[in-house]
Amino acid sequence: MSLLAKSARAEVVEVISQERKRPDAATYFGTGKVDELREIVAAGEITIVMVDTELSPVQARNLEAKLEVKVLDRTELILDIFAQRARSREGRLQVELAQLQYLMPRLTGKGVSLSRLGGGIGTRGPGETKLETDRRRIRTRVAALKESIEHVRRERATRREGRRRRAEPVVSLVGYTNAGKSSLFRALTGEEQVEISDRLFMTLDPLMRGVRIGERENIVLVDTVGFIRHLPHGLVAAFRATLEEVVEADLVLHVVDGTDPEMAEKEKAVREVLEEIGAEESPSRLVVINKIDGADDAARLALRSERPEAVQVSALTGEGLGALKQRIAEMLDLLPRPVTLRIDPLDERRIASVYRHARVISQTRDEFGQLVLEAEASPRALLAIA
Repeated sequence: MSLLAKSARAEVVEVISQERKRPDAATYFGTGKVDELREIVAAGEITIVMVDTELSPVQARNLEAKLEVKVLDRTELILDIFAQRARSREGRLQVELAQLQYLMPRLTGKGVSLSRLGGGIGTRGPGETKLETDRRRIRTRVAALKESIEHVRRERATRREGRRRRAEPVVSLVGYTNAGKSSLFRALTGEEQVEISDRLFMTLDPLMRGVRIGERENIVLVDTVGFIRHLPHGLVAAFRATLEEVVEADLVLHVVDGTDPEMAEKEKAVREVLEEIGAEESPSRLVVINKIDGADDAARLALRSERPEAVQVSALTGEGLGALKQRIAEMLDLLPRPVTLRIDPLDERRIASVYRHARVISQTRDEFGQLVLEAEASPRALLAIA
């Protein structure tokens, strides 16, 4: 939660916790802990209290009344970070949809407090421009957003179909936020404009770039939003148009941080999100252990023993990237092999396709006047030629 707060550009002054069998229905924390919180707030220059769970509207309203400062729960904080990061129109649409869906059941509970949202953490996005919006107007806006996002989905589906016709397989990077996906994306693509940062959710709008695998074969590499434990369901639903790039990918690279002591737990959190969006059963998925430059020989050996099918790489030093490209080529049937093609010499379109997708070694005619091309082509390229 502290890292989330820092990613929202907040300064963490104090961290407290409480163990209870069940949350208090009115204030989430017990009475004594609320009093302790009120004393901490009164003693310092604290303007926001962040709670590492999703509060009910009643709990949020009561806590704000007792503490007399703004209270943000985990979901609202993540929504705020997403609002900061969204750059494309598509990203902003999806963030606004998630925010409005979160806001809808809280209109009654927060009522007057909505009118004092005037900037800062927890107030970005639709909160800045729709302070007086009632439920009916929000429902109208939600319907319009869903229609716009559906249009985005159709456009993405059209582009995916075009890539399939061109035999360009799509490889999606997924992983827990801060696992080094964007660093790996930049290392594989050579794209220097990709922003690298320790802050969470630096990649929100999907990035797509072509990558050469081997001498001739290309893939489309997609960098997607990083996942996190307890990612709000509303965000997953709102970003389904973006996350479809993962569901529809020919290969999913699950990037994990090989130096993270919580690697197994974070790997599990990513699998849970993949399951929620329907990508857990993807037939082609490869675990990529990143940041291996920070692991000693014993740690590397242990990782290899625990995950023998995984590829160990360092996006920072370039170690293992060649092996990763080789594995990608193997899994996507991109390795060239000798083939003999017989083509009608008048079929100029197909002849051009052969030269585009294969390496032609020789060209002759058989006794029937057919063009005989000896070439090297991958099974996937042959699909495009056919």
